[in-house]
Amino acid sequence: MRFGFWILFAVVFLSACSGKVAPVILDPKNADVVRQGESLYQANCARCHGANLEGQANWRVRKPDGKLPAPPHDAAGHTWHHPNTMLAEIVRNGLVPPHAPAGYQSDMPAFKDTLSDAQIAAVLSYIQSRWSPDVWQYRNENRL
Repeated sequence: MRFGFWILFAVVFLSACSGKVAPVILDPKNADVVRQGESLYQANCARCHGANLEGQANWRVRKPDGKLPAPPHDAAGHTWHHPNTMLAEIVRNGLVPPHAPAGYQSDMPAFKDTLSDAQIAAVLSYIQSRWSPDVWQYRNENRL
């Protein structure tokens, strides 16, 4: 329970001290981390990505402004295809290069001034806690 918190704290602390990006360590099996992540997700992400990770309707079809709707974070979407570090960087910095083409317009905000790295890890842990065994098999086979 508290052990997961200290692992997340150590990763964030060492990353800040070294000036290098540390690998993102998520803990989707830790009930306390998942509970915190769910609360943060509902407060910060659900408005666009859905209360049940379902995303916005027609998320693959561009809106009139040229932007894509928010994708689902469940098995119907593509979040689970991406490495944890990439997911954390997108939440932290918004959907910008190198994870989007230059000039790409997105409604995905940067949360670096709103959520700490440990909170971002908790949100992503919550999302991952909802993934199916098939998704986990894919991620394990592809070392994501």
